Amino acid sequence: MNRRAVALATAACVALAGTVAAPASAIARTRAKADHRGTLAAAPVRLGVLSADQTRAALDEAGFAQAGVRYGVELDRLVYRTVDAAGRATTASGLIVLPRNRDRSPRLVSFTHGTESFKKDAPSMGEDTFSPAPALTFGAAGFAAVAPDYLGLGEGPGTHPWMDVPSETTASLDMLRAARAFMAGRGRTPQRRVLVTGFSQGASAALGLARALQDGADPWYRLGAVAPISGAYAFRDAELPAVLAGREIPPKLGVAYTTYLLVSWNRLHHLYDAPGEVFQAPYADKVDRLFDGTTPGQEMLAALPGSLDALLTPRGLDLLRHPSGAFAQALRVADATCTGWVPNAPARLYYATGDEQAVTANTDRCRAAFRASGADLRTVELGPIDYQGSRHLGSAVRGTVAITDWFSRLPA
Repeated sequence: MNRRAVALATAACVALAGTVAAPASAIARTRAKADHRGTLAAAPVRLGVLSADQTRAALDEAGFAQAGVRYGVELDRLVYRTVDAAGRATTASGLIVLPRNRDRSPRLVSFTHGTESFKKDAPSMGEDTFSPAPALTFGAAGFAAVAPDYLGLGEGPGTHPWMDVPSETTASLDMLRAARAFMAGRGRTPQRRVLVTGFSQGASAALGLARALQDGADPWYRLGAVAPISGAYAFRDAELPAVLAGREIPPKLGVAYTTYLLVSWNRLHHLYDAPGEVFQAPYADKVDRLFDGTTPGQEMLAALPGSLDALLTPRGLDLLRHPSGAFAQALRVADATCTGWVPNAPARLYYATGDEQAVTANTDRCRAAFRASGADLRTVELGPIDYQGSRHLGSAVRGTVAITDWFSRLPA
């Protein structure tokens, strides 16, 4: 397996579970007075300038369609000030892609990416061709596109608080602010209505950002549209049962993201005092290192077993089967992603039947939750598209193309 395929397989193993949403706390955090938030913490780093033909070649290498390419693009990495999961000052990085055209006030797209466990696989780092491809697609179609790396990935310090939608929301909002500052230096001003999308973990992050924008978390930006792809929106009711059953989701994939789940949530919510309480030997001594952002995906996968029974202690398995305490509370928060609000802008949910990671029951439950609040969101089935053997990743490829077309047809 070549390095690119390994990076994609790593994303496939763990991309589905980023669904912890805490809308009220996320919105409160975005309103917190912090004058530094969204300002650039370092000089932008120019990553490349591509002609339209070079952009087509880059998208072809990543496995994405090139039909929508209209312009060449400029790619830069931004490092900006934001807050961490506890509300303390920190920095994060992200990718901005601008079209090489004369539009001084382009429409802005925020794309939040699927799960990565290795810092260098984040969109702005250039190590993986898959994660920056959606932003490249939107930029080449004439949008200004941003793709935050999230906390602890890319150039961000510390570990990634995986599945923490509140911090994904603040990092994404502050990336929008940093983009506005950066674009001002290029003689451009983004339009106020942000078109929000994201894939897998980023699907829930997109909903968190959309809700914050709608709630007025920023004085400049407003919500223009929201279109998440293949999210695990019902983690307790749809995703976790599929993991435990080991049928829709292959066991090895379940092992990878279950480990990431428990390690990350222990950092956030203190689920256990020592890894040996929930992880069997020899994995208990490895799991923190495997998911501290410094271990490449191939090494992470090779170091994990092929089944949950081999990974977890009886207590660990019982925690998944019968959630209690802090874990149960975190799951209740996770299941709130689609509840309690009605988008005031065009909104759609994209998914692929047969997704081997974000099982389709997630989208059904998300749509039902929105309907209960009074919003009848359209769901868009993307068809039987696979990428590198993954229906989940295939949904990102086809979904990006479909959403680029839909965003292009929406009134400015």
